[in-house]
Amino acid sequence: MTTAEYAVGTLAACAFAAVLMLVVKSGPVKSALAKVITAALGSGT
Repeated sequence: MTTAEYAVGTLAACAFAAVLMLVVKSGPVKSALAKVITAALGSGT
C-alpha cells in the first residue's frame, strides 16, 4: 500500500473506533455489559 492508502485506512480505523466507543457507552449496552461482567464474577446474587 502507498502512504495515501495507509492514511485512509488509519482514518477509517479511528472513525470506526469512535463509533464503537459511542455504542459501548450507550445506556442499554453499558447495562448489558455490566450484567455480563457481574455474572461472570459470580457476585450477581
